[in-house]
Amino acid sequence: MSSNNNSNKQFALNQLIWIGISIAVSFAISRLLPFPISLVAIIGVFLVLGYFMRSNTMRKIGMRSRDGSGIFGSINPTGTGDRALKYYCLSCGTQHNQVECPKCGSKMKRVGA
Repeated sequence: MSSNNNSNKQFALNQLIWIGISIAVSFAISRLLPFPISLVAIIGVFLVLGYFMRSNTMRKIGMRSRDGSGIFGSINPTGTGDRALKYYCLSCGTQHNQVECPKCGSKMKRVGA
């Protein structure tokens, strides 16, 4: 439990640091640039910082996309990549990817490895 508590404190501290950085950068931009330009720049900085925060978090928990495709990285939370799920009938155990089991007609199925 202590490890979980330390992890939560570290997460909260990292979030506060990123919030402080984004506020400081936003304030500096608003002081240096005139209003309409500063608003666009602040929104851009907010989006870029959000992207870096997300990619940093994903890298730490090991969910980084292998091919680096797109700004969304890996959207598969299980980290299985491109492997298709295998479904097995609960009644007879037949592997299938249909609504009904082709062997017994049951609609009950489970996900297997």
